[in-house]
Amino acid sequence: MDEKRITTDQTTIRINKYLSAAGVCSRREADQLTDAGRVTVAGKEIGTGERIPTDAEVFLDGRPVKAETRQVLLLFYKPRGIVCSTKKQRQETTVTEFLDYPVRVYPVGRLDKDSEGLLLLTNQGDLVNRIMRAGNYHEKEYEVTVDKKITETFIRKMSSGVPILGTVTRPCTVYKTGDKSFSIILTQGLNRQIRRMCEYLGYHVCTLKRIRIMNLTLDGLKCGEYREICGDEWKKLNELIRDSSSETVIRTGGQHGNISGRTNKRTGAEAERSGKGILSGRPGDHEQQRVRRTVRSTGKNGKGNRNRSGRQPNC
Repeated sequence: MDEKRITTDQTTIRINKYLSAAGVCSRREADQLTDAGRVTVAGKEIGTGERIPTDAEVFLDGRPVKAETRQVLLLFYKPRGIVCSTKKQRQETTVTEFLDYPVRVYPVGRLDKDSEGLLLLTNQGDLVNRIMRAGNYHEKEYEVTVDKKITETFIRKMSSGVPILGTVTRPCTVYKTGDKSFSIILTQGLNRQIRRMCEYLGYHVCTLKRIRIMNLTLDGLKCGEYREICGDEWKKLNELIRDSSSETVIRTGGQHGNISGRTNKRTGAEAERSGKGILSGRPGDHEQQRVRRTVRSTGKNGKGNRNRSGRQPNC
């Protein structure tokens, strides 16, 4: 398998990466800003994909972009019905509206509107790519219920790979947890992947909850609550992403979404061959960090308060 990485000098930076690193928005949203002609440097409109000097003074809508110095990473228990976007669409509630966090943050990856569970939000663009880029093989674990009884054939086919979206999903760890429920650990994140995999095999997903991203879990969080990552979690996360790439990768062939033939033992890339990640995903089989502090306060009666918008989480 061939792998080519785009490298450039260190004196310039792509505009979407600059805006993302400054905590303004995600890279995708930055591309939308430049498409709309809202970003300028020295009075010149900057085009999408253009590189600028690293020390350039950048303006958005005529106002200077000031980098956010405090690094933020939030763990949020997203309720069903909340949209993973920072841009208002129709009458839907976005995740940033729901949180109303004082620092500009945006989602790390996506969790569809009908799903619930762990969602990370940050103001660090490079961190987004290191965690979510499929080529880094980082694990995400989900609990799923479906509309009919689960068979051994279903487990075997889900584990070995299912043809969806013009490709075949990577081998993954799947185990039955009940007559109509199972857990699954993925190292990729295709659009509505689990729902499409189940659909292909004749099953309909009734509920879907993400409970883990790498070493970060929902432990101690109630639906609709969020907290900042704690010191021990930061330390472990940095170990896991230390060798992870945030660079653009050009795929030149292969199957099951594998970018190269190399094994990344740290992040569970052995799953490509064996269908098993470095963590089994079974309850109690891996260390989970305790919740040190919840950001959202609780009421005097011990029950969580409503969020600032007054909406009750749909969990």
